[in-house]
Amino acid sequence: MALHEIRQPADLRELSYPELADLAGEIRDFIVHAVAENAGHLGSNLGVVELTLALHRVFDSPTDAVLWDTGHQAYVHKIVTGRQAGFESLRQAGGLSGYPNREESHHDVIENSHASTVLSYAYGLAVGRDLGANPYRHIVGVIGDGGITGGMAYEALNNIGHSNQRVIVVLNDNGRSYAPTISNLTASPTPREQAPTDHPSLPERITEKLSHSLTNIRLNPVYVRRQRKLEQFLRELPYVGPQAEKSVEAFKAAVREFLQPPSFFEALGVRYVGPVDGHDIEALEHTFRNAIELSAEGPIVVHVLTQKGRGYSPAEDDDEKHLHDAPVFDPMVGPPPAVVTGYTQAFAEGIIKEAELDARVVAITAAMPGPTGLLPFQARFPDRFFDVGIAEQHAVTGAAGMAMGGLRPVVAIYSTFMNRAWDQVVYDVALHRLPVVFCLDRAGITGPDGASHHGVYDMALMAKVPGMRVLAPSSAEDLQVMLHDAITLADEGPVVIRWPRGAAHHVSEHEVGAGLLARRARAGSGSVCILAIGKMVIEAQKAADALAGEGIDATVWDVRSCAPLDPAMIADAARHSLVITVEDGIRDGGIGMSMADQIGALAPAVPVKVLGIPARFVPQGAAERIHAQMGLDADGIAASARVLIG
Repeated sequence: MALHEIRQPADLRELSYPELADLAGEIRDFIVHAVAENAGHLGSNLGVVELTLALHRVFDSPTDAVLWDTGHQAYVHKIVTGRQAGFESLRQAGGLSGYPNREESHHDVIENSHASTVLSYAYGLAVGRDLGANPYRHIVGVIGDGGITGGMAYEALNNIGHSNQRVIVVLNDNGRSYAPTISNLTASPTPREQAPTDHPSLPERITEKLSHSLTNIRLNPVYVRRQRKLEQFLRELPYVGPQAEKSVEAFKAAVREFLQPPSFFEALGVRYVGPVDGHDIEALEHTFRNAIELSAEGPIVVHVLTQKGRGYSPAEDDDEKHLHDAPVFDPMVGPPPAVVTGYTQAFAEGIIKEAELDARVVAITAAMPGPTGLLPFQARFPDRFFDVGIAEQHAVTGAAGMAMGGLRPVVAIYSTFMNRAWDQVVYDVALHRLPVVFCLDRAGITGPDGASHHGVYDMALMAKVPGMRVLAPSSAEDLQVMLHDAITLADEGPVVIRWPRGAAHHVSEHEVGAGLLARRARAGSGSVCILAIGKMVIEAQKAADALAGEGIDATVWDVRSCAPLDPAMIADAARHSLVITVEDGIRDGGIGMSMADQIGALAPAVPVKVLGIPARFVPQGAAERIHAQMGLDADGIAASARVLIG
């Protein structure tokens, strides 16, 4: 059966295993060409082809809820649930989302693109099922790409095990998140295990054989039922019953500890089986069917080993990220080597300079050393680089501890992911007035990844934190100045620097600011004043040029310091006939409204137009187009000025 004949999961159940192997190859080719044309997540999806096919052959979606964490590994799931044609518009405005999307299909139970959440969803759905509130039969949570390193995953596991919820957890262990997974719960080989050997020792062969044999035994429902009967028999023995039962449990625990290190799960009350070859469909199906029967007694984790980027040599050969994500590329040769550009490149260069000047500077990231520009820092200062896994909350409080210990931690995280550590920023860092510098990449509208990845809340949130300084550069050169200044500013408490995705504007040394001061980018006659933040400065200058052609001489300020605001800038704006503020962040409660309040206190009669992102979820699309739709480009800013003047 050809790929185009697969329109629903039931179609998969008619295929033989050789036919499934051919189908897996077709799916990989399909994904490579779709991502090559539109960009997207490649390596993670190439690694879950057989796993997805096995899941949809054993479980009956949507009668069974199959949940994906992280959502970027769900391309194969979309393909086999009738959305092949949609891949022509993958991640485009109005097209197929790069993540599960409830509006696209009833097979997508959750819209999940942030990691480590699926087990909490699974717990809640299982509670609802058991109380008769939903019709789901089996609840299956697939967690992979490092999602198990996040704190929520452990919280949910603990709750699932304690409450004995009937949840099936599929741990997709490819040893990676974006970068190599930071965890001891994966089956990734240690450096010693990676050493080539043609002749494993006799103890190694015996251990491996015993491990696989015990996995097969423990997957057998007959064994489980007999084990329960034995436990009950021992428990009821006169006088020595409790001791006998404890002795058997101790023996079993010792065997598990020797042969199966992930017995961690069973300590939480969650049965563990595996690891299973994630590219052997027959073995996966056997395991899943037994897991269904075993789950009648409570939760179970099925540990599956997959290879990220499998079947496409450019992905398999990419040591950094196995082509986790890729731009548009030629599928015959693969994408060019990933390199940081724009503001991220400026940060990468700047933090190395600061670390060379100040031995206290250390760098922290949450599983994204490459995308945040920290790989060169890691190579230069390996002992001062810390990747904590997908654990933003831990990253922030860990940075607080480092700051207390005399260091100058720089925490590099995407803006949207920083939302997850809000409590830690406020009470673990700011309350203690600690010298932590937060560097937020991908701030503002980010484009094709959609609502969950737009970094629109950081300025409004961070500016409300007592003592926090919030900086937004309008050029690569200004970012490096801000980073240098922030190391000193941190003496008085935390600092945030936020910058957008994409190309950076470059200026001369005379066009950068300093410290917490704004910079007047253009002096006008006093009729219109535009206060612009970050990448909006360029659009404001273009708008001013357009207005100048109509006889309107506008002043443009590069705000730079969003909190605190420069009093000189506010005073100058208050002398104009009207003011427009422009920011690539949430409008309600944002920096523009703070500027409007301060201008109003000085000149109540001066009208202030606040432009920003509306309080709604913004769908995927090109950032420039989204800005234009919201009046945040040069034409929109100029149009707002004309309306106010008129």
